[in-house]
Amino acid sequence: MPRHALVPRLNYKNCSYGWVCYLGCRRCSSMVLFESKYFKKGSSDFKDFGFYKNLMAVSMRDLDSAFQGAGQKAGIEIWRIENFKPVPVPKSSYGKFFTGDSYVILKTTASKSGALRHDIHYWLGKDTSQDEAGTAAIKTVELDAALGGRAVQYREVQGHETEKFLSYFKPCIIPQEGGVASGFKHAEAEEHKTRMFVCRGKHVVHVPFARSSLSHDDIFILDTQSKIFQFNGSNSSIQERAKALEVVQYIKDTYHDGKCEVAAIEDGKLMADAETGEFWGFFGGFAPLPRKTAVDEDKTLDSHTTKLYCVNKGQAEPVEADSLARELLETNKCYLLDCGIEMFVWMGRTTSLDERKSASGAAEELLQSADRSKSHIIRVIEGFETVMFKSKFDSWPQTTNVTVSEDGRGKVAALLKRQGVNVRGLLKAEPIKEEPQPFIDCTGNLQVWRVNGQEKILLPAADQSKFYSGDCFIFQYSYPGEDNEEYLIGTWFGEQSVEEDRATANSLASKMVESMKFLPAQARIYEGHEPIQFFTIFQSFIVFKGGLSDGYKNFIAEKEIPDKTYKEDGVALFRVQGSGPDNMQAIQVEAVASSLNSTYCYILHSGSTVFTWSGSLTTSENQEIVERQLDLIKPNLQSKPQKEGTESEQFWELLGGKSEYASQKIVREAESDPHLFSCTFSKGNLKVTEIYNFAQDDLMTEDIFILDCHSEIFVWVGQQVDTKTKLQALTIGEKFIEHDFLLEKLSREIPIYIIMEGSEPPFFTRFFTWDSTKSNMHGNSFQRKLAIVKNGGTPVLDKPKRRAPVSYGGRSAVPDKSQQRSRSMSFSPDRVRVRGRSPAFNALAANFESPGNRNLSTPPPMVRKIYPKSVTPDSSKLASKSSAIAALTASFEKSPPTREFLIPKIVKATRESVDSKPETNSKEDGMSNRIESLTIQEDVKEGEVEDEEGLPIYPYERLKISSEDPVTEIDVTKRETYLSSEEFKEKFGMTKDAFYKLPKWKQNKLKMALQLF
Repeated sequence: MPRHALVPRLNYKNCSYGWVCYLGCRRCSSMVLFESKYFKKGSSDFKDFGFYKNLMAVSMRDLDSAFQGAGQKAGIEIWRIENFKPVPVPKSSYGKFFTGDSYVILKTTASKSGALRHDIHYWLGKDTSQDEAGTAAIKTVELDAALGGRAVQYREVQGHETEKFLSYFKPCIIPQEGGVASGFKHAEAEEHKTRMFVCRGKHVVHVPFARSSLSHDDIFILDTQSKIFQFNGSNSSIQERAKALEVVQYIKDTYHDGKCEVAAIEDGKLMADAETGEFWGFFGGFAPLPRKTAVDEDKTLDSHTTKLYCVNKGQAEPVEADSLARELLETNKCYLLDCGIEMFVWMGRTTSLDERKSASGAAEELLQSADRSKSHIIRVIEGFETVMFKSKFDSWPQTTNVTVSEDGRGKVAALLKRQGVNVRGLLKAEPIKEEPQPFIDCTGNLQVWRVNGQEKILLPAADQSKFYSGDCFIFQYSYPGEDNEEYLIGTWFGEQSVEEDRATANSLASKMVESMKFLPAQARIYEGHEPIQFFTIFQSFIVFKGGLSDGYKNFIAEKEIPDKTYKEDGVALFRVQGSGPDNMQAIQVEAVASSLNSTYCYILHSGSTVFTWSGSLTTSENQEIVERQLDLIKPNLQSKPQKEGTESEQFWELLGGKSEYASQKIVREAESDPHLFSCTFSKGNLKVTEIYNFAQDDLMTEDIFILDCHSEIFVWVGQQVDTKTKLQALTIGEKFIEHDFLLEKLSREIPIYIIMEGSEPPFFTRFFTWDSTKSNMHGNSFQRKLAIVKNGGTPVLDKPKRRAPVSYGGRSAVPDKSQQRSRSMSFSPDRVRVRGRSPAFNALAANFESPGNRNLSTPPPMVRKIYPKSVTPDSSKLASKSSAIAALTASFEKSPPTREFLIPKIVKATRESVDSKPETNSKEDGMSNRIESLTIQEDVKEGEVEDEEGLPIYPYERLKISSEDPVTEIDVTKRETYLSSEEFKEKFGMTKDAFYKLPKWKQNKLKMALQLF
């Protein structure tokens, strides 16, 4: 067979795949040869080849040398068009644009997965030549092809730039007169001239210095030699005014060396103000401004009817259709979608480079013919459309037939790489393997209430980690913050809970937050969508079927639904999940075989019969968690271990017989790259504006913002937002999810957090480069920004002191100590708490934690010991802090006292880990451990004998089950830990070290023989 040669050319006779074919190879109709490798038609490799084959038209060898190595790391790269060639702009000149030039700007962003995303903009100065503008447009297409053909491309016209483009150059860009090829000379340094700018959103435009330029709708900056005036139109927003102040600061630093006065002028302010009079003096005196209306062009663009065109041989031909649907777009063609202010160019995946260039040219001609200089051109490739583009269609499927095959993409990328094409954007991103981090201190205090009717019932400490699917719960958590106590108040809605209980839970939780002057963060959480912070707070979490509330019972009675509320003596199946002792859950599921899953462990019980089942894909860590949860669900019974594939007949009988079941892990909503939106909420209508490349300074104290990271929604509320709007924050979050502005298919049940300015928790601030000193009494407000600009630096403002702990309903109450849950408490010595982590804990936790799975792009959660750091603690401070926490966690109502638990601190491998400590500084370490043990126990009574672990010691006769004089203040599931070392060895015939190295089932067997279990 003659050799089949494929040669990429810009002007070629098309074969069926867009390549020149020589010698008439008969395989051309069914195969494509590329580097001696055939791709069969219809295969995934072939489809990917069809997508990438045109990239060969622009290899890195053929690409303009100025673009060599572009887009290989996150950041901005800029080129100016000079003599029809792109010339790199020095980084020192980034943000400086000349009105007579055209530029190509590449923004490379590293996504959460590590893959690189590209946005390419070409900026056209108002005086640039047509040839320069055309060259910038063509070079943009070529750069995109070299980067993998997946970038979104934007046409930016001076004065009408996109918000995304302007976000790269904060606070603004102010183009200078001049240019390379336009005949202008760059402006030389000369005596300062009075200039005036108008600020519309993030757009800063030079306007004539005249009274007629002023309006009530915008903000104007008058730059004189000795003073800069900011004129705030009466219809402008507080956020626009604050953003304009950033421009004032930029002008002050850039053109006045930071040395000039600044004045803020309010539209309509009387002449009695000296600075106002000085401002109007530049315009010949004060005179009322006329009410201006929107120009005709703006009205036309806003009311423009969306039209679709197909580009055929460089000409735009209208597409007739009753409605816009994805099916109208063919993969071998290019289309224009004219939306008025935006013109989208859609490029099919199998279109050639020339076809894409001609489509861009057709879009330019269409805008020029209609004299629409304000319209943007945005170019997108099939399969990588923007959210805004897809939103223009009446229907857009979630997936299409053009999904890129990852395996095929990798193979094609390898072939293209050998040809010199930059394939970094084509390679498959490594999957994210890390466990999510909680970013919350888990050494705090927890209280939980169950909602019943219009009331909430405080749960005893022993039950506050046990929830029911038919009920709603409220939790309050206080924990050590950076400087003060932090608070989180949340609601948890069971899957089967009734709407009335949910509304009551929301109302009661909001009242708790309001009573504390909106100090706490607030959370709304649905069963099955719990975030890692929630699980870390509860640490050992159990969800039972059914419910205890009157609302649930009335509902099932009305619907005549069987009551499946959990009964200890009935048949129940629990799926056990989690990643370690600080994050483990047991979820009751239907007691049938189809509820099993090979990736989980399960607990099955019927009365006194208990089975543990381990799926074939589980690990020893999973099985250890089962033992821990078993101590809470069925603490006094010996279990029968079952492994997948070797189950007993009795096991299957309890499940009603064998059946098929899943073998894939239950996938929760994954966190994506965050998006920040500013919000306007009026009369039940929510409007949002995305803030690109956001920073902490974008959060304005007068407004509400939403941070969307797909798996969670954060509603940030500024300090100066009125109380009525603050109380609507949860509604605003729900409206945001309902509208789904990013078309993410957001679940209606994802967690919503309400975050108040000045009380931002770490699991929110991690999305920013956060400076806690900015969260002060004035917040990031317009007045604060004005003070900074005027004074030439950050004003000295006192950080607000935390509000003194409150007692709900105006009562001063000290809660029952038994109702306060110290984070050191546990109902099993094996259930390790984080407060005062000892070496023993670290030895145990090492079995559960895999450092390799940790997200290295974010810091680990901050864990602080709250016991004294010095050997001689300040008792007065400790007492003060203790009383403050007690007062804060007071409940609305008093609850009956429950007996106190003294929980042993001992854990498995305790002695081993202690023995392994270096002997250096043993005295100091011993004292530190002593302080730690006293902090954790807090209730060791005077005169009690303690063992080496700081635990009270009792004789065997008082610890055994049949004792006539039993000890009550112990954990009954771990009686053996209260034995002295000598008596332990006598009864068990081994040391405690040896005992805790035994399998769990063997430990329980020995304890049962000694009446200690």
